Amino acid sequence: MTTVAEPEEILAPVPPRRLIVTVYGLYARERGGALSVSSLVRLLGGLGVDGQAVRSAVSRLKRRGLLEPVKVDGAAGYRLSAALADVLAEGDDRIFSRRRAGAGEGWLLVAFSVPESARDQRHQLRSLLIRLGLGTVAPGLWVAPAHLEAEVSHALDRAGLRGYTELFRGRHVAGRALRETVASWWDLDALAAQYSAFLARHEPVLGTWRDGEGGAEQAFADYVTLVTVWRRLPYLDPGLPLDALPQGWVGDRAEELFGDLRARLAGPAREYVGGVLDG
Repeated sequence: MTTVAEPEEILAPVPPRRLIVTVYGLYARERGGALSVSSLVRLLGGLGVDGQAVRSAVSRLKRRGLLEPVKVDGAAGYRLSAALADVLAEGDDRIFSRRRAGAGEGWLLVAFSVPESARDQRHQLRSLLIRLGLGTVAPGLWVAPAHLEAEVSHALDRAGLRGYTELFRGRHVAGRALRETVASWWDLDALAAQYSAFLARHEPVLGTWRDGEGGAEQAFADYVTLVTVWRRLPYLDPGLPLDALPQGWVGDRAEELFGDLRARLAGPAREYVGGVLDG
């Protein structure tokens, strides 16, 4: 069974590093992938992050090869590395257009065998499959909704791990009831707790905006936080079919809340960012 993090992580303050990645994903790619440090400091200031924390987080992202130093209009700045740009592009569909599988669409199975001499690659492979949200059928056999085949294949190729795997597509034809089976592949109780924590954090935000409160800067702060917190959930729940999930699945409410807040906040947030970057 694939387990997920504790829900307290969703309720905790968001680390500056993750906020910066979201800002680059939402706004830098349409501007050549680069932002000046001064613009980042101003933008993150609206999220309560001071300048030193921004610079420290950027330095860590640079050391990890995710950002590269560059001049932006003659000022110090950073652009997305090719690796991070690829990951962000890959994540767009999951985060903003996540597809929920139908029960009859079948499953993708990933079987792997890694020799003892390649233990590091075994760890990388397991970490990658967990990050993509696959469930565990048995040691060395992982499962996902079939529509993720292209995404999983691309991720394995990019990581240089395809040679350790075999991919199959099929249907669940015998054994326990599908809901019981899927609950043995994914930790659905922990996943439901994550969704509930998301609702607890963001339902009050929706209430504020329904009351008509908040300006463009607040829209930016709320939207970047929303996307940063949300973007992990479509990977923990890789579009599992509703027929395979508990009745009244809390993830549906969370997805509806994300869509509602996005519709309200994305426009004014973009206007605010344009004013900062073009001002």
